[in-house]
Amino acid sequence: MRKNIVAGNWKMNNDLPQTEALIVDLLKQTQTSNVEVMIAPTYVNLYQAFDATRNSNIEVIAQNMHFAENGAYTGEISATMLKSIGVKTVILGHSERRAYFNETNESLAKKVDAALKNDLRIIFCFGEELSDRKAGNQEQVVENQIKSALFHLEASAFKNIILAYEPVWAIGTGETASPEQAQDMHKFIRQTLQNKYGENTAQDVSILYGGSVKPANAKEIFSKPDVDGGLIGGASLKAEDFIAIVNAF
Repeated sequence: MRKNIVAGNWKMNNDLPQTEALIVDLLKQTQTSNVEVMIAPTYVNLYQAFDATRNSNIEVIAQNMHFAENGAYTGEISATMLKSIGVKTVILGHSERRAYFNETNESLAKKVDAALKNDLRIIFCFGEELSDRKAGNQEQVVENQIKSALFHLEASAFKNIILAYEPVWAIGTGETASPEQAQDMHKFIRQTLQNKYGENTAQDVSILYGGSVKPANAKEIFSKPDVDGGLIGGASLKAEDFIAIVNAF
């Protein structure tokens, strides 16, 4: 049975004192038991964050990883390195990684394989640009991203995969995605999974929404039948806002 999940992606924000202070605030307020709560600090603060949340219901996850186990990849981090400090989940394919660092469906497929080989759970991100949405190609784009990076896997692999739909056109563009638009795409995503892997697998996979979720709209978005939570950006940097989104369930 799929789970409700709220994951905060802190991106390149918060130095160590800021990370520690935010975690203290989150730990004071996070008490829910029906939602998996995750935070993704920057690499340099991952272990401190993991250690600070060790006995809590907050899971510390990573924002990215390389597909190689080790080697001459200056500045990169491997799955085994993440595991060695207690990290069990990694975000892959975020729209900013695709846009700014030229990550492709093919390179992401290799990252997916490396993460699963090392027993890491994956939050796999995908979504269309504004030009795709205006052209009416959003479903084709999303389907291609999912199939290219994930559909070489066996159905059993999806017990360790969480999907995160990011309508890139609704993030910092002035455009707004309605809860109905979110539900329509999530339903399409689940149907795409069902067509390949069957109903049981499709119904068991959590699909998160990553399009500027805020305290004001979280409850309505999360009430949609195929939306199982959110991948939260800016609102995850304020404890009060993040907890309000968690409590929207």
